[in-house]
Amino acid sequence: MSSNDSNTAANTGTGRKPIRVWVDGCFDMMHFGHANALRQARAMGDYLVVGVHSDVEVEKNKGPCVMKEDERYAAVAACKWVDEVVKDAPYVTTLEMLDEYDIDFVVHGDDITTAADGTDCYQIVKDAGRYQECKRTVGISTTELVGRMLLLTRDHHIRGSRAIKSPIQGVDEAAIANFSQGSMPAGALTGIAHYLSTSKKIIQFSSGAEPKPGDRVVYVDGAFDLFHTGHIEFFKRARELGDYLLVGVHDDQTVNAIKGGNFPVMNLQERVLGALQCRYVDEVIIGAPYSVTKDVLEDVYHVDVVVHGASDRPIDIDGRDPYDLPKQLGIYREVEHPCLGLTTTAIIERIIANRHVYIERQARKAKKALAEAEAEQREKEVKAACHL
Repeated sequence: MSSNDSNTAANTGTGRKPIRVWVDGCFDMMHFGHANALRQARAMGDYLVVGVHSDVEVEKNKGPCVMKEDERYAAVAACKWVDEVVKDAPYVTTLEMLDEYDIDFVVHGDDITTAADGTDCYQIVKDAGRYQECKRTVGISTTELVGRMLLLTRDHHIRGSRAIKSPIQGVDEAAIANFSQGSMPAGALTGIAHYLSTSKKIIQFSSGAEPKPGDRVVYVDGAFDLFHTGHIEFFKRARELGDYLLVGVHDDQTVNAIKGGNFPVMNLQERVLGALQCRYVDEVIIGAPYSVTKDVLEDVYHVDVVVHGASDRPIDIDGRDPYDLPKQLGIYREVEHPCLGLTTTAIIERIIANRHVYIERQARKAKKALAEAEAEQREKEVKAACHL
């Protein structure tokens, strides 16, 4: 038994071998749908091992990734429900891999994933009785997010933002019309969808932890759109300046008024869940004001330090410095991190610059998703027949 296993066994208070759970995937543009699957999987056992496929494996079986493999590895490692990350995991899950990491069973969403040859990636572990399912989060996927960026829509926003011309032009609207018209096959999961947030989901993602007496509370704020490793590294370094990290997430209207175009790509609830799944975040203010106010510094918790990125010089709509108050109070700090060049805009530019590749990927994904939906239906019919 490893030291991690010994610690987990002690924590369970039973002395039994901890249940080790395996989840694998691409985790491209790691979003709260991925995190929700990991949360469910972790709840099924004591220790969660996550295998992340390499760029080569994903390209061969699914198409090009938006995020590079090192970015995807880091994003998964930052999820608070993940205990261990296995890099370059095979696309088709094998019993040998499970045995190498002493895994009891695999968890995957309640949909079928196929390899390049059309076979079920999890058939081997299903046949071995080492497979369990969790519920897929409807309304969010990497394909959905890529579709939003290709379309440059604002349909996903919470209503109220004013119309501003997109700063990114030149997209072939005819080639991507399928995404907005909803002409993809039912169940293909490739068109534009809308995630419906609930208070239950926010509670599930929230740690519920309060700062302890004497804890130093750190406050950061931003849009945190398309949650990525730049945000993660910023949170990590901000958290190091205190004991409790409070994150203010701006609402859709504020972000759109400041940045214009179709920003934010993800709506407020989606961005809140993205922040809450991060292991460095303790609590979130939903719809925080763009300028840091006395209420922010005192009403939720007493904030000891306000942190912002060193490379950004934001200005509020009225031209004021949004950090004027914490600067006056002497509690403002700036931090640098190794991912300063990775921003939401940079991710969008990756999509737009290679839009023909991603449009082709979306079309392949639609065809593949239809085949997977048909296979899923056949599997359900077989299971139903077995219960007769």
